[in-house]
Amino acid sequence: MADAATILSSERGISLRQAYRYLEQAQAIGHAVPIAEPSIPVTFKIPGEVIHQLRAYSAASELTLSEIVARALKAFLSTVRPRTRHG
Repeated sequence: MADAATILSSERGISLRQAYRYLEQAQAIGHAVPIAEPSIPVTFKIPGEVIHQLRAYSAASELTLSEIVARALKAFLSTVRPRTRHG
C-alpha cells in the first residue's frame, strides 16, 4: 500500500495522505474502477437563470456542476456533425 500511495501521489500530483484515502476507498469498492479523463478548467459566461437552474438540479441530483455541464455538452456534441474545411 505504501508503494502504491507514493506512486499515486507523484503521478497525480496529490498529497500522500490523499493518495492513501483514494487507495482505501478503492479497496472498499472491491473492483476495478475506470480512470477518469483529466479535466481542464475553462471559463464560460452563462445567464444567471441558467446557473440558478443548474445549481438547483445539482443539489437535487447530487451531481457536480461540472458533471452536469460535461454530460450536457457530450449529448449536444453527439447530435451535431463536425464541419469540414474546404480549401
